Amino acid sequence: MFMSWFYTEPESFMYVIFCLAVILFAAKSLGILARRLGLPQVVGMCVAGLLVGPAFFFNTGSFHGILNPNQEEMDMLHVFSQIGVLFILFSSGLDTNFKEMKQAGLVSTFVALMGVLVPLILGFVVTMFFMPGGFSSINNSHAVFNALFVGTILTATSVGITVETLRELGKLNTKIGTIILSSAIIDDVLGILVLSVVTSLKGGDVPMWVTFLKVVLFFVFAIGVGLLMRFIFRWLSKHYPHHRRSGIYAISVCFVFAFVAEQVFGVAAITGAYMAGLMLSGLEDTEYINKKIISSGYLIFSPIFFAYIGISADFSTFHPSDLIFAAVFVLAGIVGKIIGCGFAARVTKHNLNQSYIVGAGMVARGEVALAVYAAGKSLIYTNEAGEVLGIDPMIATICLIIFSSIACPILLKLGFKNYKDDGGISNANLEPQISKEGTASENLAPELSQASFKENN
Repeated sequence: MFMSWFYTEPESFMYVIFCLAVILFAAKSLGILARRLGLPQVVGMCVAGLLVGPAFFFNTGSFHGILNPNQEEMDMLHVFSQIGVLFILFSSGLDTNFKEMKQAGLVSTFVALMGVLVPLILGFVVTMFFMPGGFSSINNSHAVFNALFVGTILTATSVGITVETLRELGKLNTKIGTIILSSAIIDDVLGILVLSVVTSLKGGDVPMWVTFLKVVLFFVFAIGVGLLMRFIFRWLSKHYPHHRRSGIYAISVCFVFAFVAEQVFGVAAITGAYMAGLMLSGLEDTEYINKKIISSGYLIFSPIFFAYIGISADFSTFHPSDLIFAAVFVLAGIVGKIIGCGFAARVTKHNLNQSYIVGAGMVARGEVALAVYAAGKSLIYTNEAGEVLGIDPMIATICLIIFSSIACPILLKLGFKNYKDDGGISNANLEPQISKEGTASENLAPELSQASFKENN
């Protein structure tokens, strides 16, 4: 436990309260530091978890970190962290614009599809290469699912940094800017769908057709019940215009969708939360609800989620090869988006420079990548004792967020040096309604609401 001069046998509940105090202070402080260094705040929050937890102190005698919770206490922290990730995905769904998705057209849809497929394949290949036994492990289903999980992490795009860079360059409302932003919206949906399929497939001896059927049935349920919820919320808004009521009901819908997704259909809970937000987007009260979700997450749940990833890390089996894997993983993530999205743009009759810009604009990753990691962590190949036999991409995921966030503005600025907005983009009439802070997946604590909370920092 933490520092014997404070506690000898701490009561679990009170020790968890103490853990929360340390986590919130450290996560917020290092989050601010990360932002001042030009990095996403989520990076600082993850690092905070690594520094206050036992990850780096497994071989330091009696000291095992500022926080060293036992399993019961970790379970309590895990509950807080899971609420945080549900809020993150719920907010992402709320901020998704149905009209933009309908207007996006074939170009943006194709760009998003290739931006998911190519990184997924590259991530799978890279992971299988570094897997013990290499590609000979292809016959081991545990190794294959581990590799698919790692590839899935590379699919999600975090467009907040792209939005700020495009605005700074005066290109946010250009044809190319519209392609990038519309593709990012569809990219989020496809990434969540991939995660749902991958996590559902690893369900034991259930036939594959049953797994796909359950996934399809979940989306049928989500859309059907979601449409009913939209009607109810519109009715409430019309007859009882009281915002606070709608916010509470919306959170209830989020939790029910998450529960049904995982417990009934075997789909990741974050998929349920995302679909709940998606089905409640575009309503009169949506903006108010999203602000409340962001505020709640920003104050407590989201920092705990990001810090929990670091606290729960286990570096006792760390090898230098893990850093080599992280470097190749980051390279695959960046190159995969540029090649995949750039190829799609080129096929749809854009010139080479425009195609490069589309790919570069999809490079950045953020908190959604960490949410995918947390949701699919059970897919990591381990033995019965819990020792990792495959690839744990936690360090690689944090590195991906850091380096892709740095690379994205640089790559975009290089592309726009010779840019001419004359390339016949079919989505030219789109007017993305994206706030100053970015898209939904960025409108989370703490990256998105920077304008709202800046004075409090």
